[in-house]
Amino acid sequence: MTELRGVGIGLGITHGPIARMAEPLPAPEDVPSALGADAETARVREAIAAVARELEERGATAGGAAQEVLEAQAMMAEDPALEDEVGTRLAAGKTGEFAVFDAFASFRDQLAAMGGYLGERAADLDDVAQRVIARLRGVAAPGVPDPGHPFVLVAKDLAPADTALLDLDKVLALITTEGGPTSHTAILAREKSIVAIVGVTAASGLADGDTVIVDAAAGIVTTEPTADEIAQAERREADRAAAADAPITPGALADGTAVPLLANLGKPADAAKAVELGAEGVGLFRTEFLFLSSSQAPTVEEQTKAYTELLAAFPGKKVVVRALDAGADKPLAFLNDAHEENPALGLRGLRALRASEDILREQLTALANADAATEADLWVMAPMVSTVEETEYFVTIAREYGIKTAGVMVEVPSSALLADKVLAHADFASIGTNDLTQYTLAADRLLGSVSSFQDPWHPAVLQLVKTTGDGGAKHGKPVGICGEAAADPLLAVVLVGLGATTLSMAPTALADVRATLLNHSLDDAKRIAEAALAASDAASARTAAQDAAAHPKEN
Repeated sequence: MTELRGVGIGLGITHGPIARMAEPLPAPEDVPSALGADAETARVREAIAAVARELEERGATAGGAAQEVLEAQAMMAEDPALEDEVGTRLAAGKTGEFAVFDAFASFRDQLAAMGGYLGERAADLDDVAQRVIARLRGVAAPGVPDPGHPFVLVAKDLAPADTALLDLDKVLALITTEGGPTSHTAILAREKSIVAIVGVTAASGLADGDTVIVDAAAGIVTTEPTADEIAQAERREADRAAAADAPITPGALADGTAVPLLANLGKPADAAKAVELGAEGVGLFRTEFLFLSSSQAPTVEEQTKAYTELLAAFPGKKVVVRALDAGADKPLAFLNDAHEENPALGLRGLRALRASEDILREQLTALANADAATEADLWVMAPMVSTVEETEYFVTIAREYGIKTAGVMVEVPSSALLADKVLAHADFASIGTNDLTQYTLAADRLLGSVSSFQDPWHPAVLQLVKTTGDGGAKHGKPVGICGEAAADPLLAVVLVGLGATTLSMAPTALADVRATLLNHSLDDAKRIAEAALAASDAASARTAAQDAAAHPKEN
């Protein structure tokens, strides 16, 4: 028996035989085309168009976050600049397969070098290229295997197109050798409630047919398990299923301390499912969906309609809406079309809105209209706030439009360190742990080469959460968590122990977090948080918290 360690997604546990992801197609040889440039061009255009439509269809079938990712891949496949690169090679007499391979590889390297959002897109580009080449060869694209029985899938990482449509009757669990807790694979696995462990580097040694136990709660893959270990895993699996079927109750600790559990949503259509899964409101509504698909800002009327639909789904409940968070990984030409060497540190979030204040004012107008037409408790927050002056600016302008509860997102260390002063003006703070981790560890959260640094368990990040929580406590102001960290059940306990008053997450994570909170009192949460804070790195912080949680303090 061997234990392989990684980062578990959720609390799931299961067991079964391994099936490995198929290897990529071999690279095409650089040989002259026998068909001629015109014929090759026609073949390539047909293949690219077919792949783009397939990706769009998969996205429409999958819905949710997967649809957004797959639609982005489809747009990438038909990018005019990439089409020109392929055309240049075809005109030089290359085969369609080699032209696609070489052009996509060149484009991929350029994107990877840019980092940020574009750097992350580079990995998706590999998947598109493989699909186009497979189409040209008349063979199936590499993808999820089908051994004819339920299996545990092992892969280097999964392309969004594969993760989105996994057959959950066959795929028992997912193990990847790369990726971190905020990777696309992890986010989609959490959304689809797949038992998953990412970043298991030693999993490359697992072979087809090997039986393993995948324990996401512990982040451990057990190889060659005994019959007793399998039986224990099955009991835990059954207990978890029973807990999931139990009546939904408000989020709370074992001593009755209320910890409202809210949902992160990307569009109004997601609200019904969130309510069904027990969301007590919305902790983060991303308004970008209205802006990213348009060449110009949506009208006040269009925004009002969307916000009204969202708020109407949560009568009497808190709905926290984030003002447009554009720039960096979500560029908008009509907001800021200037080239920036490092857009993650550029004109993004509230900075971009101040530079185009009419867009902010129109959004606040639409939110105020929707608030007046519904019975939800609307809270509005500004993204990427880094100074006290920015806080005062946003709260003041929000008040002009009748926004009763105006807050800020804490995503950069400066706002966390100044939380005492920030919360003297803002009505609340919401910590975006994804960006806070990125800026604290100086590690682009979308760049695979530094993904090991992108871990919200790092004590430096936890200390900033505590500083923000302390600022909230001093002023009697709520401090929420709306990053991916809140969906990690044990980390959720730690965050509450550091001063978080609400937790917001993907709706599918609510049940696991709710169940875990009920196992610990507020004193327990503070003790577990202190153990994590005392550690020197993310891995030891996670281990220290696990040990503290497993050994309650004796009275």
